[in-house]
Amino acid sequence: MKDILKINTTALAFMGDAAYETAVREHLLKKGKQRPDVLHREAVRYVSAPAQAAVIKEMLDELMDDEKALVKRARNRKSISKPKNADPVDYKWATAFESLAGYLWLSGDRERFDWLCERAIEIVEG
Repeated sequence: MKDILKINTTALAFMGDAAYETAVREHLLKKGKQRPDVLHREAVRYVSAPAQAAVIKEMLDELMDDEKALVKRARNRKSISKPKNADPVDYKWATAFESLAGYLWLSGDRERFDWLCERAIEIVEG
């Protein structure tokens, strides 16, 4: 895929949401979680807008310049939809995190994508 950085950040977030959620689900299964209700409740800790917003804010200084630029572009993008159950500021930051995840996934940089997910999980787990 050419010029991934030129893809609309909302589209990148669409991909990043799915890719990150998959990484979180795999992490939870590897931890031995098996009951669907527990899996869902646990996953929300990692994939909620407040969690993703906290994650991206904490790891901002660890990102490369092009990644920071993408995060800033995604965070500042004008949104037509309103978040249903999240603070609008957290929602923008979460979208920025998902955009970065989507960019890394689509670029095929699995090493950097894995780092992002592992670091995010580490931050959420404290």
